[in-house]
Amino acid sequence: MRLGRHWLPNRVFAAPMAGVTDRPYRRLARQLGAGYCVSEMVTSRADLRDTLKTSRRANHDGEAAPIAVQIVGTDPEQIAEATRYNLERGADIIDINMGCPAKKVCNRWAGSALMQDEDLAARLVEAAVAAARPFDAPVTLKMRAGWCEAARNAPRIARMAEAAGAAMLVVHGRTREQGYGGEAEYATLADVKHGVGIPVVANGDIDSPQKAAAVMRQSGADAVMIGRAAMGRPWLFGQVAAYLADGTLLPDPAPAQWRDWLFAHLDDHYALYGETIGVRTARKHVGWYVASLPGGETFRRHFNTLQSAAEQLAALRGLLDPGSHPAAQPAAPLVA
Repeated sequence: MRLGRHWLPNRVFAAPMAGVTDRPYRRLARQLGAGYCVSEMVTSRADLRDTLKTSRRANHDGEAAPIAVQIVGTDPEQIAEATRYNLERGADIIDINMGCPAKKVCNRWAGSALMQDEDLAARLVEAAVAAARPFDAPVTLKMRAGWCEAARNAPRIARMAEAAGAAMLVVHGRTREQGYGGEAEYATLADVKHGVGIPVVANGDIDSPQKAAAVMRQSGADAVMIGRAAMGRPWLFGQVAAYLADGTLLPDPAPAQWRDWLFAHLDDHYALYGETIGVRTARKHVGWYVASLPGGETFRRHFNTLQSAAEQLAALRGLLDPGSHPAAQPAAPLVA
């Protein structure tokens, strides 16, 4: 699949999730089959650019191209300046966030709140596209089906975004009003696809290879973007990619296999955050990995009391010894 001047190896993408899809997560997702990853959202405000949180989110050291950075904001001039800033520092693609439903984002009229002001939404895309043009960098847009049930206006915003120069659209099949509750729908996504000529990506409740294929058939989407379903299951990207390519249904890997991926993930995680913060933020990732194991919840509670990287790694080695959780069938390696 082509996105601007970039060729993506497959049609299975990792969704941006604040507090989850940091650089270590993206690197692992790529290794295990994701064809494209987008950073956690970074603010367009220059006065917050040097904060530790933002600088970590903008760290792409060792990350494979194309590097996509998601920007959140409400002011066209700030969006344009943030676009230039990130492209000058290694980004290849800029994504505009119009999908985040968090109150602290929407209360500032950013994220999915922008879908209530279609004119402003279009001007933000125009500003980013103009700023990205000298870099030959595509600008994409991630949004929801609409703000609420009565205003599923994604098809209209999609047409405006395409006219403004957007190169790709991602649509989460829920309204902001739904948050992450209920079920995603894909009829609105099909309407978006029918109304534009640029690639359209399906997002929301895609949790298996079969579901990915069904959503693509139903909606006509060009690709799928997976978010929460891959937390603790980063091999899902490779499973979906294989199934979409030729119908191969790869089994879930045994703990004896994914333990090495987890240890590599944690090593990268500690290196980015430092031990104090890294130990604390590693807890959620490990909790997702072990959730389906026998005794996983008990282990998670114990793991959350550990105060050093060495203690965390030792506890995981005890849990994930190759003989602790035998698998009926080992999984084949998943390589992008």
